[in-house]
Amino acid sequence: MYWGPMILGFVFMGISWFVGNRLKSKFAKYSKVRLNIGLTGKEIAEKMLKQNGIHDVEVIHVRGQLTDHYNPMKKTVNLSDSVYAGISVAATAVAAHECGHAVQHAKAYGPLKLRSKLVPVQNISAKVLNIAVMAFMAIGYFAQGIISIDLLIYVMIAGNLGLTLFAMITLPVEYDASNRALAWIEDNGIAGHQELAGAKDALKWAALTYVVAALAALTQLLYWVFMLLNRRD
Repeated sequence: MYWGPMILGFVFMGISWFVGNRLKSKFAKYSKVRLNIGLTGKEIAEKMLKQNGIHDVEVIHVRGQLTDHYNPMKKTVNLSDSVYAGISVAATAVAAHECGHAVQHAKAYGPLKLRSKLVPVQNISAKVLNIAVMAFMAIGYFAQGIISIDLLIYVMIAGNLGLTLFAMITLPVEYDASNRALAWIEDNGIAGHQELAGAKDALKWAALTYVVAALAALTQLLYWVFMLLNRRD
């Protein structure tokens, strides 16, 4: 019972490592492909926001690599070092993707609103799971018979359910942002055919990181559900 979640965790850590490395490789590759239109990621973001009638979102620079994100509370599109000043296919794809989230926010996109509401649930679920894991470790050492295993399994199910719901609702949010970005890039002639193909490839691998996270959360949830059912037999 104790080794199952750990083994699953290692399996998905390996998958996540592979996808993450592929993403970094793709980003490095397309960062070397210069965008013919000659606009930086910052300029791409500002242009997309303006054309979508969004004038209250600021494009700012943040440190790091692949640290790009949209902050709905502060209404800022945050672009990392190589994206903010980069004139490349990768910078264009990432900047437009983050602006895709800003467009979702402006248009009150349902899944984005739901994900925002689930943020506290996700945070609480993560803390609950940490406590439950420590409790399981305690059972193995000195708390056998003191803590109810069934109760802990229910807690694990509840915690993993919160993480799974958040991970699942994140998928349509991320894919929709990428679709909005790619459609805007194509419709406005920002990138040529080969450049657009590169942008699609880069965003595909970025999206796969969320797919892996969702599958990992769902697998852990199902593990504990089956564990509970087996204890009832």
